[in-house]
Amino acid sequence: MTPSARRRFIVMLGLISALGPLSIDLYLPSLPAIGAALDADMGAVQMTVSAYFIGLALGQLVYGPITDRFGRRPPLIFGLMLYSLSSLGCVLASSIEMLVVMRLLQALGGCAGAVVCRALVRDHFSGNEMARVLSALVLVMGVAPILAPTLGGNMQQWFGWHSNFMLMLGFGLAGLAIAVFGVRESGRALAAPLSGRGIARDYRRILSHRRFMGYALAGSCVQAGMFAYITASPFVFIDHFGLAPDTFGMLFGANAAGLILASQLNQRALRHLRAEKLLRAALGAYLVAALVMMVCAISGWGGIWGIALPLLVCLTSLGFTFPNSQAAAMEPFATHAGMASAMLGTLQFLLAGLASVVVARLHSGGVVTMAVAILIWALLAQLALRTLVKPPALAVG
Repeated sequence: MTPSARRRFIVMLGLISALGPLSIDLYLPSLPAIGAALDADMGAVQMTVSAYFIGLALGQLVYGPITDRFGRRPPLIFGLMLYSLSSLGCVLASSIEMLVVMRLLQALGGCAGAVVCRALVRDHFSGNEMARVLSALVLVMGVAPILAPTLGGNMQQWFGWHSNFMLMLGFGLAGLAIAVFGVRESGRALAAPLSGRGIARDYRRILSHRRFMGYALAGSCVQAGMFAYITASPFVFIDHFGLAPDTFGMLFGANAAGLILASQLNQRALRHLRAEKLLRAALGAYLVAALVMMVCAISGWGGIWGIALPLLVCLTSLGFTFPNSQAAAMEPFATHAGMASAMLGTLQFLLAGLASVVVARLHSGGVVTMAVAILIWALLAQLALRTLVKPPALAVG
């Protein structure tokens, strides 16, 4: 693949992959307005978030074997069509029940992008080169859920709650155009027909693979910590510390900038160090920063900076953690890249959904709740990596 073709490949897949995580947080600032417009309490409105997480987590398990059996393009195009149509359904929803159903369908469509795009990367690359490409994708996939609440808040303020779903519709149609005209088939379709027993057997093989589970759980745990931050941060920085919304948006932007910088540094570092080595170092930095943040949250030391600076370190480390954990987890599965990608995505969003729900339920705990949640996920990431994966050698060779 030529350098220009590689850049085009990364941009196309990044835009498609971002649909799933972007659609989680883009409309969060509109939740109160949706409740008022559809005469629903906040518990019912929150179901639109839960339905989306359920669709993202479970839908990927369906696309995995399909994309391995029939190739990459057909399920990707179908998924983006479903995402676009259900986004239009969200715009036209006249009741909270209809909106919940449309959000579930939207997730079932949008999750095809994440599954297929990771499988496409595995089709073309392996080892550190795969990690470098995934690091470039993190520029879009990692930043999207961080910046989405700011964009969604502006859309809500200027145009109302329908506008965020109109924006999702536009993103979906753009992704569909990219899939139809820009994405080439790369998967080697499997000859064996699909069967429930065969699919269950292959998923059991993936789940019993210690390397896959170690790296997948480590990456998923720190992603869960990121979603705990996204869910709790408005209560922490606006309600607790009294930041103005625009200043809070600048804080979000600083964290996104840190993640972008780290993903760029990761691409350079992968020329000299193994992805596994960089991942362990990033997880170590994440754990130390989370521990410092918890101490500051409990003691009150450092005020807002005692929380904001450790958070910056945590979010910046994700630029190393996301691509390297995904590349290391998927490396052994060249033949079943679609199913490995699906299981990886399912683990990510199951844990992210759990983190968001728990933190949202306990938001009255404020800054301490967020800090403790992030530290717990950091410890679980270390536990997964240290118990399931052997330490790697230092050099690439």
